[in-house]
Amino acid sequence: MPHESFPSPAPEAMLDKLGPIVRETVLVEGRPFLIDHPESDRLMNVPAVHEAFAKDEYMPYWADLWPASRMLAKAILHEPWTAGTEALEIGCGLGLPGIVALSMVVKVIFSDYDACALRFAADNARLNGYKDFRTLQLDWRYPPDDLRVPVILAADLVYEMRILAPLLAFIKKVLLPGGLCLLTDVDRVPSKAFKELLQAEEVRYTTKMMRAGEPGGRRVKGTLYRITMPP
Repeated sequence: MPHESFPSPAPEAMLDKLGPIVRETVLVEGRPFLIDHPESDRLMNVPAVHEAFAKDEYMPYWADLWPASRMLAKAILHEPWTAGTEALEIGCGLGLPGIVALSMVVKVIFSDYDACALRFAADNARLNGYKDFRTLQLDWRYPPDDLRVPVILAADLVYEMRILAPLLAFIKKVLLPGGLCLLTDVDRVPSKAFKELLQAEEVRYTTKMMRAGEPGGRRVKGTLYRITMPP
Protein backbone atom coordinates (compact mmCIF):
# COMPACT_ATOMS: atom_id res chain seq x y z
CA MET A 1 0.00 0.00 0.00
CA PRO A 2 1.32 3.48 -0.80
CA HIS A 3 2.27 5.54 2.21
CA GLU A 4 0.43 8.84 2.64
CA SER A 5 2.58 11.54 4.20
CA PHE A 6 1.32 15.04 4.90
CA PRO A 7 4.05 16.60 7.05
CA SER A 8 2.81 20.16 6.60
CA PRO A 9 1.25 22.07 9.49
CA ALA A 10 -2.53 21.93 9.87
CA PRO A 11 -4.30 25.05 8.53
CA GLU A 12 -5.58 26.01 11.97
CA ALA A 13 -1.95 26.17 13.18
CA MET A 14 -1.04 28.54 10.38
CA LEU A 15 -3.86 30.67 9.03
CA ASP A 16 -4.33 32.86 12.10
CA LYS A 17 -0.58 33.59 12.21
CA LEU A 18 -0.05 34.70 8.63
CA GLY A 19 -0.47 38.41 9.26
CA PRO A 20 -1.51 40.78 6.46
CA ILE A 21 -2.49 39.19 3.16
CA VAL A 22 -1.05 40.83 0.03
CA ARG A 23 -3.17 41.01 -3.12
CA GLU A 24 -1.10 41.07 -6.30
CA THR A 25 -2.20 41.58 -9.89
CA VAL A 26 -0.12 39.16 -11.96
CA LEU A 27 0.12 39.83 -15.68
CA VAL A 28 0.48 36.75 -17.88
CA GLU A 29 0.98 37.73 -21.50
CA GLY A 30 -0.88 40.95 -20.67
CA ARG A 31 -3.82 39.18 -19.01
CA PRO A 32 -4.40 40.13 -15.33
CA PHE A 33 -4.92 37.52 -12.62
CA LEU A 34 -5.41 38.30 -8.93
CA ILE A 35 -3.30 36.36 -6.42
CA ASP A 36 -3.57 36.70 -2.64
CA HIS A 37 -0.57 35.54 -0.65
CA PRO A 38 0.89 35.98 2.83
CA GLU A 39 4.20 37.62 3.57
CA SER A 40 6.34 34.49 3.45
CA ASP A 41 8.97 35.77 5.91
CA ARG A 42 6.40 35.65 8.69
CA LEU A 43 5.90 31.92 8.25
CA MET A 44 9.42 31.09 9.37
CA ASN A 45 8.51 32.28 12.88
CA VAL A 46 5.49 29.99 13.23
CA PRO A 47 6.23 27.09 15.66
CA ALA A 48 4.24 24.63 13.53
CA VAL A 49 6.63 25.28 10.64
CA HIS A 50 9.63 24.39 12.80
CA GLU A 51 7.91 21.20 13.95
CA ALA A 52 7.10 20.14 10.36
CA PHE A 53 10.68 20.86 9.25
CA ALA A 54 12.01 18.58 11.98
CA LYS A 55 9.74 15.76 10.73
CA ASP A 56 10.33 15.99 6.98
CA GLU A 57 12.41 19.09 6.13
CA TYR A 58 9.18 20.94 5.38
CA MET A 59 9.48 24.51 4.15
CA PRO A 60 6.53 26.82 3.31
CA TYR A 61 7.60 27.33 -0.29
CA TRP A 62 3.94 27.59 -1.29
CA ALA A 63 3.66 31.15 0.05
CA ASP A 64 5.84 32.68 -2.72
CA LEU A 65 4.95 33.26 -6.35
CA TRP A 66 7.99 31.68 -7.99
CA PRO A 67 9.26 32.66 -11.47
CA ALA A 68 8.70 29.12 -12.77
CA SER A 69 5.00 29.48 -11.93
CA ARG A 70 4.85 32.53 -14.16
CA MET A 71 6.65 30.56 -16.90
CA LEU A 72 4.17 27.71 -16.65
CA ALA A 73 1.23 30.11 -16.67
CA LYS A 74 2.58 31.65 -19.87
CA ALA A 75 3.05 28.23 -21.48
CA ILE A 76 -0.51 27.22 -20.58
CA LEU A 77 -1.90 30.22 -22.44
CA HIS A 78 -0.22 29.04 -25.65
CA GLU A 79 -1.49 25.45 -25.54
CA PRO A 80 -4.34 24.40 -27.89
CA TRP A 81 -6.58 23.05 -25.14
CA THR A 82 -9.75 21.07 -25.71
CA ALA A 83 -12.46 22.45 -23.43
CA GLY A 84 -13.10 20.17 -20.48
CA THR A 85 -9.66 18.55 -20.48
CA GLU A 86 -8.73 17.55 -16.93
CA ALA A 87 -5.39 18.76 -15.56
CA LEU A 88 -3.71 18.04 -12.24
CA GLU A 89 -1.44 20.76 -10.89
CA ILE A 90 1.05 19.25 -8.45
CA GLY A 91 2.75 21.42 -5.85
CA CYS A 92 0.20 24.07 -6.78
CA GLY A 93 1.20 26.59 -4.12
CA LEU A 94 -0.80 29.77 -4.68
CA GLY A 95 -2.40 28.29 -7.79
CA LEU A 96 -1.45 30.68 -10.59
CA PRO A 97 -0.87 28.06 -13.36
CA GLY A 98 -4.08 26.22 -12.48
CA ILE A 99 -6.05 29.46 -12.49
CA VAL A 100 -4.69 30.31 -15.93
CA ALA A 101 -5.68 26.79 -17.05
CA LEU A 102 -9.20 27.42 -15.72
CA SER A 103 -9.33 30.52 -17.91
CA MET A 104 -8.67 28.21 -20.88
CA VAL A 105 -11.72 26.09 -19.93
CA VAL A 106 -9.55 23.30 -18.53
CA LYS A 107 -10.92 21.34 -15.55
CA VAL A 108 -8.30 21.69 -12.83
CA ILE A 109 -7.40 19.65 -9.76
CA PHE A 110 -5.20 21.75 -7.48
CA SER A 111 -2.95 19.47 -5.44
CA ASP A 112 -0.34 20.14 -2.81
CA TYR A 113 0.88 18.36 0.28
CA ASP A 114 0.26 21.55 2.22
CA ALA A 115 -3.34 22.15 3.26
CA CYS A 116 -2.66 25.89 3.63
CA ALA A 117 -1.52 26.06 0.01
CA LEU A 118 -4.74 24.37 -1.09
CA ARG A 119 -6.77 26.90 0.88
CA PHE A 120 -5.01 29.79 -0.88
CA ALA A 121 -5.17 28.16 -4.33
CA ALA A 122 -8.92 27.59 -3.96
CA ASP A 123 -9.52 31.11 -2.65
CA ASN A 124 -7.45 32.58 -5.48
CA ALA A 125 -9.39 30.57 -8.07
CA ARG A 126 -12.66 31.92 -6.66
CA LEU A 127 -11.15 35.42 -6.49
CA ASN A 128 -10.69 35.22 -10.26
CA GLY A 129 -14.27 34.05 -10.78
CA TYR A 130 -13.77 30.27 -11.12
CA LYS A 131 -15.70 27.64 -9.20
CA ASP A 132 -15.39 24.48 -11.31
CA PHE A 133 -12.25 22.98 -9.78
CA ARG A 134 -11.21 20.43 -7.16
CA THR A 135 -8.51 20.32 -4.51
CA LEU A 136 -6.53 17.28 -3.43
CA GLN A 137 -4.05 17.03 -0.57
CA LEU A 138 -1.32 14.95 -2.15
CA ASP A 139 2.26 14.00 -1.41
CA TRP A 140 3.45 13.06 -4.88
CA ARG A 141 6.12 10.81 -3.42
CA TYR A 142 3.25 8.43 -2.62
CA PRO A 143 0.65 8.66 -5.42
CA PRO A 144 -2.72 6.96 -4.89
CA ASP A 145 -3.31 3.96 -7.14
CA ASP A 146 -6.53 5.35 -8.63
CA LEU A 147 -5.18 8.74 -9.73
CA ARG A 148 -4.82 9.00 -13.53
CA VAL A 149 -5.05 12.21 -15.59
CA PRO A 150 -4.34 13.31 -19.17
CA VAL A 151 -2.44 16.46 -18.14
CA ILE A 152 -0.03 17.25 -15.31
CA LEU A 153 1.10 20.81 -14.57
CA ALA A 154 4.20 21.35 -12.44
CA ALA A 155 6.32 24.41 -11.66
CA ASP A 156 9.63 24.65 -9.79
CA LEU A 157 9.74 21.10 -8.43
CA VAL A 158 13.25 20.20 -9.68
CA TYR A 159 15.04 21.80 -6.72
CA GLU A 160 16.59 18.88 -4.80
CA MET A 161 18.34 15.74 -6.01
CA ARG A 162 16.38 13.52 -3.64
CA ILE A 163 13.04 14.32 -5.26
CA LEU A 164 13.94 13.72 -8.91
CA ALA A 165 13.26 9.97 -9.02
CA PRO A 166 9.97 10.19 -7.05
CA LEU A 167 8.83 13.07 -9.25
CA LEU A 168 9.43 11.18 -12.48
CA ALA A 169 7.89 8.02 -11.01
CA PHE A 170 4.77 10.02 -10.18
CA ILE A 171 4.53 11.42 -13.70
CA LYS A 172 4.94 7.98 -15.26
CA LYS A 173 2.33 6.42 -12.97
CA VAL A 174 -0.33 9.13 -13.05
CA LEU A 175 -0.14 10.40 -16.63
CA LEU A 176 -2.50 8.54 -18.95
CA PRO A 177 -1.28 7.07 -22.27
CA GLY A 178 -0.95 9.90 -24.75
CA GLY A 179 -0.86 12.37 -21.85
CA LEU A 180 1.15 15.55 -21.46
CA CYS A 181 3.13 16.98 -18.55
CA LEU A 182 4.14 20.64 -18.70
CA LEU A 183 6.92 21.28 -16.21
CA THR A 184 8.87 24.50 -15.75
CA ASP A 185 12.14 24.96 -13.92
CA VAL A 186 14.62 27.80 -13.42
CA ASP A 187 17.59 25.57 -14.24
CA ARG A 188 18.86 24.90 -10.76
CA VAL A 189 21.74 22.46 -10.29
CA PRO A 190 19.50 19.32 -10.25
CA SER A 191 18.12 20.10 -13.71
CA LYS A 192 21.07 18.38 -15.42
CA ALA A 193 20.46 15.21 -13.40
CA PHE A 194 16.74 15.43 -14.19
CA LYS A 195 17.46 15.44 -17.92
CA GLU A 196 19.81 12.50 -17.50
CA LEU A 197 17.10 10.63 -15.62
CA LEU A 198 14.54 11.32 -18.34
CA GLN A 199 16.98 9.96 -20.92
CA ALA A 200 17.94 6.93 -18.84
CA GLU A 201 14.29 5.93 -18.43
CA GLU A 202 13.61 6.63 -22.12
CA VAL A 203 10.89 9.16 -21.40
CA ARG A 204 9.83 11.30 -24.33
CA TYR A 205 10.42 14.99 -23.73
CA THR A 206 11.36 18.24 -25.39
CA THR A 207 12.63 21.48 -23.85
CA LYS A 208 12.10 25.15 -24.60
CA MET A 209 13.79 28.17 -23.08
CA MET A 210 11.44 30.41 -21.10
CA ARG A 211 11.69 33.77 -19.37
CA ALA A 212 9.45 35.31 -16.74
CA GLY A 213 9.49 37.95 -14.05
CA GLU A 214 7.64 40.80 -12.50
CA PRO A 215 6.84 43.76 -14.79
CA GLY A 216 9.73 46.19 -14.63
CA GLY A 217 11.75 43.78 -12.50
CA ARG A 218 14.40 41.15 -13.06
CA ARG A 219 13.52 38.50 -15.64
CA VAL A 220 14.57 34.94 -14.93
CA LYS A 221 15.58 32.36 -17.51
CA GLY A 222 14.26 28.81 -17.26
CA THR A 223 13.12 25.74 -19.16
CA LEU A 224 9.75 24.33 -20.17
CA TYR A 225 9.73 20.53 -20.33
CA ARG A 226 7.05 18.86 -22.45
CA ILE A 227 6.95 15.28 -21.21
CA THR A 228 4.65 12.91 -23.10
CA MET A 229 3.47 9.37 -22.57
CA PRO A 230 3.19 7.12 -25.64
CA PRO A 231 -0.41 6.41 -26.73
